[in-house]
Amino acid sequence: MNPILRISDLSKTYTSGVQALKPINLGVDKGEIFALLGPNGAGKTTLISIVCGIVTASTGSVTVDGFDHARDYREARVRIGLVPQELATDMFETPLATVSFTRGLFGLPPRPDYVEKVLRDLSLWDKRKSRIQTLSGGMKRRVMIAKALAHEPSVLFLDEPTAGVDVELRRDMWALVRGLREQGVTIILTTHYIEEAEEMADRIGVISKGELILVEDKSQLMRKLGSKTLTLHLPEALSAIPPELAEWNLTLKGDGFELEYHFDIHDEHTGIPRLLRRMADLGISFRDLNTEQSSLEDIFVSLTSERDGVPA
Repeated sequence: MNPILRISDLSKTYTSGVQALKPINLGVDKGEIFALLGPNGAGKTTLISIVCGIVTASTGSVTVDGFDHARDYREARVRIGLVPQELATDMFETPLATVSFTRGLFGLPPRPDYVEKVLRDLSLWDKRKSRIQTLSGGMKRRVMIAKALAHEPSVLFLDEPTAGVDVELRRDMWALVRGLREQGVTIILTTHYIEEAEEMADRIGVISKGELILVEDKSQLMRKLGSKTLTLHLPEALSAIPPELAEWNLTLKGDGFELEYHFDIHDEHTGIPRLLRRMADLGISFRDLNTEQSSLEDIFVSLTSERDGVPA
């Protein structure tokens, strides 16, 4: 598939010498939800700002729907919508007025039917004539999305869209993003909420210290890098792990009532049968056991730790 957004060798070095972005190459397909995951200061916002024309790149190129960002700036930019982290709109305006005005800024003719649809889709129609300053935080965030959709972009950037909002509103936002994707809008989402990427994304990119260290299909990522944890619940507490069990690198938890063993889910020989036989030989019984697969958070921590030279 031909990517609707293509980023090639894009980098940013400020005059101070600080390299905010190392050369990044990325393609995002039409109708995809792509999550860019990374801690604060990793370079997520810098990357978005370059693609949206707010910051100038040091090297590289961006094409949007086939239009080069440098040569065909107007054509490329009109295809992009941006919902920034900060609420940036006239608080004395109304949602109806601000969305209509934003559409005009892109040189598009008035389309009251489209503006109404956007406001209805975002549950803003009943508040269309209210001053934005009177709206709740969640409604203000929806106004920002409505503004970004005013000119009918094909690619929508959401920069930390649920930062500082409660769990209920966050789930509403997730449903909204899926609805936009169903309408054919490509979504690029930056977040440091692990569960947000795990819940919504088709693919995930991990950025750390300005470098895109991994891009992978979410399910493949979790299969490829995931591990499982076996927890054995003991009827009697152990004061220490017997030396005869040293090869399994077990961890003693729960005041000595739990033995924890980490293993690779793809390893043909997990060592679990031998572990259980050895425990039986030593007279160590267990009353229950359970396994748990690693989450995306575990994978993310492992990736960034290894990149920083810290043992995961």
